[in-house]
Amino acid sequence: MNRFASLIVVSLYCLVTSLASANGDTPTIAILRYGGSSLVSLSEKGILDMLQVYGLINADERAILDQSKDLNGEHIDVIYRDAGFDLANARLMLEESLDSDVDILLTLSTPVTQLAAHTAREMRDPPQIIFAIVGAPYFAGIADAPCVKDDHIAGTRTDIPYEQYVNLLPLFNPGLTVIGAIVNPSQPDSVFGGERIAEFAGELGIAVETATVSSLSDLPIATDSLIAKGAEAIVVPGGATVAIGMSAIVDNATEHGIAVFSPVSQHVYRGATVGAGFYSFYHEGVIAARMLVARLNDEVDLSRISINLTPGFTVALNLDAAAAAGVTISEELQALADWTIADGASTEGVSPELPEIGAELQPMSLEDRREADLEFLAALECGEAMIAEQKAKLDAANS
Repeated sequence: MNRFASLIVVSLYCLVTSLASANGDTPTIAILRYGGSSLVSLSEKGILDMLQVYGLINADERAILDQSKDLNGEHIDVIYRDAGFDLANARLMLEESLDSDVDILLTLSTPVTQLAAHTAREMRDPPQIIFAIVGAPYFAGIADAPCVKDDHIAGTRTDIPYEQYVNLLPLFNPGLTVIGAIVNPSQPDSVFGGERIAEFAGELGIAVETATVSSLSDLPIATDSLIAKGAEAIVVPGGATVAIGMSAIVDNATEHGIAVFSPVSQHVYRGATVGAGFYSFYHEGVIAARMLVARLNDEVDLSRISINLTPGFTVALNLDAAAAAGVTISEELQALADWTIADGASTEGVSPELPEIGAELQPMSLEDRREADLEFLAALECGEAMIAEQKAKLDAANS
């Protein structure tokens, strides 16, 4: 048995009574999100499901947290903040949390995690940071590599396989010559994704026109400008602005008979013609909670936990959106689809409000769950050789 799994304590009483911090206070966690959406809610559900199944919150306390309210709980205190997709608000909620002497910042999204990481780096005694729903942690300066990072930071990265995403374009339209991308320069995951789209489209001989935006109100004009420049499809990168404003992009593109591609498969529920890329937001919340629970129980050292990467590539098609735009989705691309929307219904059998199957914890005993969770974290352990190897690769790349 590995050294993490050997720490398993079979009694729930032993778990919840060992969570107090060294000074005897109830641990305080700040859950900080950039903004709310059905996908963010999936990750939050995964976090809260885990806290409840471990007995860290009871049913009444869960009801409070489900309303995004602060909690003074029996075993943990929670500060719950939402920036409303505004960076100034994100800075304020981070400052407020730090002024409250939180023990752990649980950050959801790249912008909030980037702010938290940069701020904590200047502190003498920073809080622990565990993140989820972060698409480009290395590009954003949150970490340098999975095991090369600040000792107080760990988390899970949402992987978007941009090469696979872009390689769907010839299947959609073999004659495609120009696509349009919308990038928000203030969002690292958006910039990173825009660069990858340009790189892989270039390898296919497809030209990329790029429009930059700074707010949701810019999206209709940006979409129109790309279409005016000859874009035959709008292919968006990750990032909060294009995700939240997907309907504005789709409305303008549809009027011009243009398909919209997104690297998040659930965005077909927001009108995208093709959603291809990351899928499991609920699972990302569960992974972050695995780290959180183990850290509260003093079972892991975040400095020795690598940043998790969840692989996978899911293709979803909105045949209704394609019909509305008057575009045809090839049989070859349809054959690759994991699920589709047609006649207002999803073959996946879920709703836009909870757009993901499997958004529930697997039933098992607490003992089995703890063993499985600790084994998962043990697989993320950063050994000395792994750290040295990653540092050497970084040095070689920077030389």
